[in-house]
Amino acid sequence: MQELDQTVTIGATVPTGFEHTAAEEVQEKLEATARVSKNRGRIYFDITTDKLFKEEVQLDWQELATKLPWTNALEVWKLNNSIKKKKGRRKRTNPTKSDQCGNFSTKSTDTVPSDPEELLVDLEALEVKENQRDVSSQPEDDSEEEKHSEIQDQESGVTPLKFRVTCNRAGEKHCFTSNDAARDFGGAVQEFFQWKADMTKFDVEVLLNIHNNEVVVGIALTVESLHRRNITHFGPTTLRSTLAYGMLRLCKPQVSDVIVDPMCGTGAIPLEGVMEWQNSFFLAGDNNGTAVSRSVNNIKHIVKRTHDEGSPSGLPLDIVQWDLCNLPMRSSSVDIIITDMPFGKRMGSKKKNWELYPLCLREMARVCKPGTGKAVLLTQDKKCFLKALLQMEGLWRKSHTVWVNVGGLHAGVFVLKRTAVVFGTTSEDVMEPHTATGSQKENMKDASQ
Repeated sequence: MQELDQTVTIGATVPTGFEHTAAEEVQEKLEATARVSKNRGRIYFDITTDKLFKEEVQLDWQELATKLPWTNALEVWKLNNSIKKKKGRRKRTNPTKSDQCGNFSTKSTDTVPSDPEELLVDLEALEVKENQRDVSSQPEDDSEEEKHSEIQDQESGVTPLKFRVTCNRAGEKHCFTSNDAARDFGGAVQEFFQWKADMTKFDVEVLLNIHNNEVVVGIALTVESLHRRNITHFGPTTLRSTLAYGMLRLCKPQVSDVIVDPMCGTGAIPLEGVMEWQNSFFLAGDNNGTAVSRSVNNIKHIVKRTHDEGSPSGLPLDIVQWDLCNLPMRSSSVDIIITDMPFGKRMGSKKKNWELYPLCLREMARVCKPGTGKAVLLTQDKKCFLKALLQMEGLWRKSHTVWVNVGGLHAGVFVLKRTAVVFGTTSEDVMEPHTATGSQKENMKDASQ
């Protein structure tokens, strides 16, 4: 077996727009320098295999690391797959702390390798490329000849693996479609390995990621995407967990920080926070009772899961049903405010946002600590938000903006800093900051996540 301290190239699939945030996390936790891929949503970094499990992970994965034949990616997949079947772990798995922004994969670039032994591991294709995603179109043949072949395989004790090829392609100068690439590459894989194509009940999913003239080939190892981790009860506009984690990384939470999500919806942001920053306190709320109930159920699920894994019960998190324009909190008591604001698309409307956004920013400024407080706010209604921010320029300063893709919508994550001005001493807060009219409350209820 090869030594564990050999260098490998790891690829991580991250939410589009958070590539540099993920690169900072790699530097912080693995002490490796990451390179942002030309294809948005991916980073690559070189690391020795002895550092892959620097952070605390489950014991079975630690033991597995010493047994994996790292020079042969296909054998890695086979061994991993056999262990998962043996232990019955085909359910969603928890990411390690080194893998919160996305999933790992090894990298193969330039052209499709002619030798299938050069196929390198891709643990997850989390973010689907914006313009095209197709699956190999080779249909499963139920002819008598194939059935006869299956009988012969069973008699000989050899069961061929079933596979499919998924192609993610980006670029305009290709003379082929994603479906063409998946079909041709799938035919080569089938011919060499004698595997059988099956679009639904496959054992192996071969990933073919193409960006202009760069090709990355991999084998998916995880069953489900990490963007749904920690969430069991979904709402109409539930925020992706991976995106929520990226927003939290922008905050840089510190020990004992009080972090508030005033429009929590199903609780994706606070749940990601308590799983990673357990020395901070998270308070979340929503004015919609159904949303609060979903958040409570998601918290119960996490508490039960951590208890079953032997971790201490309880989370530094509380959920409250409240009115956003009249938060039941003392002034200057919050360190960080982070939330997914209503886009005015599926919930509410852009017209209502013109009235809602200034009220939100004003009340957030009241509870946030002057001089040191921060706010990380996600919205697709950029014009309305920037107008509201201009009205509150005495209370908030925009630090920077991260542009992200949220369900096909071009949205912005706005990082704000609270000015040192004490609330109540500027012209921006002359209007009653804690009281909303009946129509405003109705607008917030419609816009609730």
